[in-house]
Amino acid sequence: MTIALTGSNGFLGWHTRVLAHSLDRTTEPLPLGDKFDIGSATGLMERATTLVHIAGVNRGDDDAVREGNVRFAQQLAKALGEATSVPATVVYANSIQAGNQSPYGQGKQEAGRILRKAAEDAGATFVDVKLPNLFGEHGKPFYNSVVATFCQLASEGKPLEVKDDKELRLLHVQTAAEVLLGIHAPDDAHNLATVRKVSEVAELIGSMAHSYTDGTIPDIANTFERDLFNTYRSFLVGERLPIMLNRKEDARGAFFEVIRSAGGEGQASFSTTEPGVTRGQHYHRRKIERFTVLSGTAEIAMRKMFSNEVLTFPVTGENPVAIDMPTMWSHSITNVGSDKLYTMFWINEIFDPASPDTFPEEV
Repeated sequence: MTIALTGSNGFLGWHTRVLAHSLDRTTEPLPLGDKFDIGSATGLMERATTLVHIAGVNRGDDDAVREGNVRFAQQLAKALGEATSVPATVVYANSIQAGNQSPYGQGKQEAGRILRKAAEDAGATFVDVKLPNLFGEHGKPFYNSVVATFCQLASEGKPLEVKDDKELRLLHVQTAAEVLLGIHAPDDAHNLATVRKVSEVAELIGSMAHSYTDGTIPDIANTFERDLFNTYRSFLVGERLPIMLNRKEDARGAFFEVIRSAGGEGQASFSTTEPGVTRGQHYHRRKIERFTVLSGTAEIAMRKMFSNEVLTFPVTGENPVAIDMPTMWSHSITNVGSDKLYTMFWINEIFDPASPDTFPEEV
């Protein structure tokens, strides 16, 4: 199954690619705007089973925003019209703002009208998904959403200022991707969203950031809180990721605390690893997984999906740290010492064979 995907390098596009990868579906980018090529686009239409149109223009002067969204739809309509065969389904990542009086709303509405007609004329099923405010891992602060902005500020220890305390309908971007790829019905973009005031979001993120300063996992029993916490954690990737643990040692031996959780499920496990052996080589879309070396010497490695940059962290039992794997980063742990490695793992939910949320991917 091949998915033709516009906007594949954007926020929602990247998350849609991750979801498709976890489902063993292939995505191929379809460039629009100045990079649009009718020959390449037509060829992709003829071999794709689904077209997902995410690309949009939401910054610039009024004409650029309005006409930019219309132009993208016109380019896709041309490719659909010239292809000898077309995807069975055309999915449009629309907005709840479509049809309002803003240039963006007008552009999104007209783009939807153009794309619907082209899809139906070509014999494809058209799916119009009106998305609310999206939030999630690796959102761009001061651009994608106020959630990303608050997470960035909280990660830097800065105050979270609320200027317009309005209600927001918030949908995690992975859930939005699930709607686009047909795992949920189009109306679920509305039904699965959570309504919170801006001040409530700021309070939640501030509280989570405070709890997590010493490695305490906040109460994430609720799906929205879990997704919000995973979003916040994505702003800590790098030097701030390892959490120092207080190791105490006396004549009896050594002791240190590994995990504190304020609420929700949890499951702990333990492994031994022989020298030179690597464990892991997978990623999670929702789970929080903590690695803590109890004894021995290891290297933890991780890579953001579709990126080539690998982050590595040397860890030992003598100076223990907790490292929580960021969602949608493949990760592994390798015994780089000469002795057996003892590692404790904690994950925030009890393992469910029917929904393991563990997808093979080498770092």
